[in-house]
Amino acid sequence: MTVILLRHGRSTSNTAHTLAGRTPGVELDVTGVAQAERVVERLSGLRIDAIVRSPLLRCEQTVAPLAAARELEPAVEDRIVEVDYGDWTGRGLKDLAAEPLWKVVQQHASAAVFPGGEGLADVQSRAVKAIREHDRRLAEQFGRDALWVACSHGDVIKSVLADALGCHLDEFQRIMIEPASISIVRYTQTRPFVHRVGDTGGDLSAFVPGETPPAESEPAADLPERSASDAVPGGEV
Repeated sequence: MTVILLRHGRSTSNTAHTLAGRTPGVELDVTGVAQAERVVERLSGLRIDAIVRSPLLRCEQTVAPLAAARELEPAVEDRIVEVDYGDWTGRGLKDLAAEPLWKVVQQHASAAVFPGGEGLADVQSRAVKAIREHDRRLAEQFGRDALWVACSHGDVIKSVLADALGCHLDEFQRIMIEPASISIVRYTQTRPFVHRVGDTGGDLSAFVPGETPPAESEPAADLPERSASDAVPGGEV
């Protein structure tokens, strides 16, 4: 199963340099609306079997054009909602950078708990569980390697990617996830394969129905048989 992790488009909070968190009514700005339309074009030719989104407005607006184009009804998943930043919600990023907790968030994210909100370790736990559960559900529903979209938020997606990459949550700040960017993870029985991280314009033709994702290419005749969960030492050929 393969999931496209889509961050919402640029929001009014992004341009105001504030931490939106779960503030209701934060919507896409003009650029964000254009980015949402661009997602439809970027994913054209791909067989999208399902869309799952965060309940917040900016994610609803981001997937709306794609859902309309594919005649799909997005499922709302509370567990991939934005981080509950508690007392930090709505504050300016410049102001927050002066807080002692800021350094903890940057360097020791697994220990960061936002005052009046939740911890980043809890965010990763709920988000990874949700993504993996939906992945299994869709595999059972379609009986094949379905391709689906999960629209969420920057820190949430970074935490899911950290898990897929097998790296500690304390390293997740090394991952860059821009608005409307696409990250792609294929889950197998033994491990995830990360095919894209924060992609804002790359070629996605490898995921067109009938094409074979890179990690599932047929082994050469002089190589031993391997499963779809195996990686090739030295890289793909």
